[in-house]
Amino acid sequence: MPFDHGTFAVSIFALSEKLPEDYLAKFEGIKAGVLDAVKDEPQVGWVSGRHLLETTIDEVTALCGGHLYLNLRTAERKIPSSLLNAICRREELAYMQANETSMVPFKQKKMIKEEAIEKNLMKMPPSISGTPMVIDMASKMLYLGTGSSAQIDNFIAHFYKTLNIEPIQVTPAWILEKRFEMTEVSLPTVMFSENCDDEMTPGRDFLTWLWYYSECDEGAITVEQYGEFVFVIEAPLTFAFSAEARGAGETTLKKGDSPLRAAEAKAALTVGKKLKKSKFILARGADTWSGSFDADTFTFSGMTLPEGEEMDRDSRFAERIDNLHIFQTVFREYFALFVKTVTAPNWSEVEEKIQRWSAERDSR
Repeated sequence: MPFDHGTFAVSIFALSEKLPEDYLAKFEGIKAGVLDAVKDEPQVGWVSGRHLLETTIDEVTALCGGHLYLNLRTAERKIPSSLLNAICRREELAYMQANETSMVPFKQKKMIKEEAIEKNLMKMPPSISGTPMVIDMASKMLYLGTGSSAQIDNFIAHFYKTLNIEPIQVTPAWILEKRFEMTEVSLPTVMFSENCDDEMTPGRDFLTWLWYYSECDEGAITVEQYGEFVFVIEAPLTFAFSAEARGAGETTLKKGDSPLRAAEAKAALTVGKKLKKSKFILARGADTWSGSFDADTFTFSGMTLPEGEEMDRDSRFAERIDNLHIFQTVFREYFALFVKTVTAPNWSEVEEKIQRWSAERDSR
């Protein structure tokens, strides 16, 4: 499963309270049902983090490396569209032949489709998919293996139904309230060029500032307990105006020897666009974290973690979640540094430096 090994997508959440003592029983109470019972409506329920067919939820199946590891599984039966279309077309041809007509009325077409679904749906094997979740018990952080807004909303609804606790996604608004007792409107709009509009986009402002900071200040930060880190922005880069209606919506740079130094990157900044999405590398000595960051949704994809040293499954999993915890902690510190920078008394001077960086940067 995604958090066990390899790359993964992740959205980060905070829990406002500890899990109840009977949390395993509560998840077990809304576990996924047997697949044979799946009919025309999707069946949604919890299964273990080990695989999507394990519906028993207890300390053996649901706990790994001291963390809660589950999947929210969706099972449904569907007739492949090509097969359904073929069945309907066969029945429509039979109808036209029997009624000596060259067309099928709309109501008849609808009836043929409904009958085709009714007769053939239960012949289809159910398909299953899962959204993995890990809860770090010590930090009360929840890691959800998706960046899809629809899957996130579905997960939050089922999690609340299970435990009566609503996970809060880590976003600029959450960090500002938690760390600074501020709201997004308290932040100034960063003018990376004279053509930037004044619409507030904290995520894009932060990511574009990170690009500036990584180039002009080497992207260095020191985090208590974890040491010194360096952050680097990499291509592909996606630029967009703050107000999506302005001109061509997005510019994506993928190819070339150095997209960050491409003329198109400079042009995007000059006309007032900001970074909306980019790849990144976070490094601490030989340890590296990498992936892509979506500034609008504050989610990550293609995440890779430092190579671990542990061999057995529980220890290896605990090590990966520890590395994920380090990453999200350090990333939040970068956002905190951004907030401190833009709210400092000398911000206007720093903003002038940023605009010179944007206007005078080398390009190819």
